[in-house]
Amino acid sequence: MTLVLLVRHGLTASTGSVLTGRMPGIGLDDRGRGQAAAVGARLADVPLDAIISSPLQRCRETAAAIAAARSVGLGPATPRSAGLDPATPRSAGLGPATPPNGHQVAVTEDDRFAEVAYGDWTGKPIKRLAKEPLWRVVQAHPSAVRFPGPDGESLPSVQDRAVAAIRDWNERLGPKAVYLVCSHGDVIKSIIADSLGLHLDMFQRIQVDPCSVSLIRYTPLRPFVLRMNDTGAGLARGGGGGGGKPRGGGGGSGQAERELATAEPAAGESGRPDGTAAGLSGLGEGDAVIGGGAGG
Repeated sequence: MTLVLLVRHGLTASTGSVLTGRMPGIGLDDRGRGQAAAVGARLADVPLDAIISSPLQRCRETAAAIAAARSVGLGPATPRSAGLDPATPRSAGLGPATPPNGHQVAVTEDDRFAEVAYGDWTGKPIKRLAKEPLWRVVQAHPSAVRFPGPDGESLPSVQDRAVAAIRDWNERLGPKAVYLVCSHGDVIKSIIADSLGLHLDMFQRIQVDPCSVSLIRYTPLRPFVLRMNDTGAGLARGGGGGGGKPRGGGGGSGQAERELATAEPAAGESGRPDGTAAGLSGLGEGDAVIGGGAGG
């Protein structure tokens, strides 16, 4: 049963205000760097077999923080070659190193986890885009959307490439693997929707906050979504990223995170009666962002 952790990148200066899309040079701001360091600490004891990142800077920086917490460095991105097959992953830094938990990890970029190609919408303020007729379609009928301009991508094609990448990595790494993908809000939402068996038109009902963790177990029968939008913030803030009070007390980067690697639920079990699933603890709703992914 392959376990996949989906982590959205941390905040940037333009998250929620500008649809940055694939614009270069959009890195984490101070808030985002803090978020990335925090999620890295939470996951430091999880024995990951791979860390895979979107090639965009904000994801690479988030993945670097997660890797650094595991004593694995993420060096400069491999130069992108013209015509490179997007299905071909590239090493994004140092070769495998051994973190304290004994698992070797190599951080790899995969273009299939890149941000949506928003075409002519790229770089425009979200307030302005919200007045466009297409915005309403994006919110209510995303399966019909292709973003304007010659470089605009359709949302169904985003889901197709992202889910294909997940299936590919599942096959490469094997049924006992635990691996992490750092990507973008709308990309992660499309993967979760597929795992839930939801039509793409329902994916706007899913929220994915910056540096949240979502967890999916893939089995030969079907995927099981164990976590969604877990920010580790706790439920006291009102509303919830998908779970109740942690068992045994204590959230954060303690025993609950270490349990992720060894938890084996009963056959067909997708979670616990109290709404929690084996593994990550300390749930919260985080800071909502427009669309759960707009702008990044």
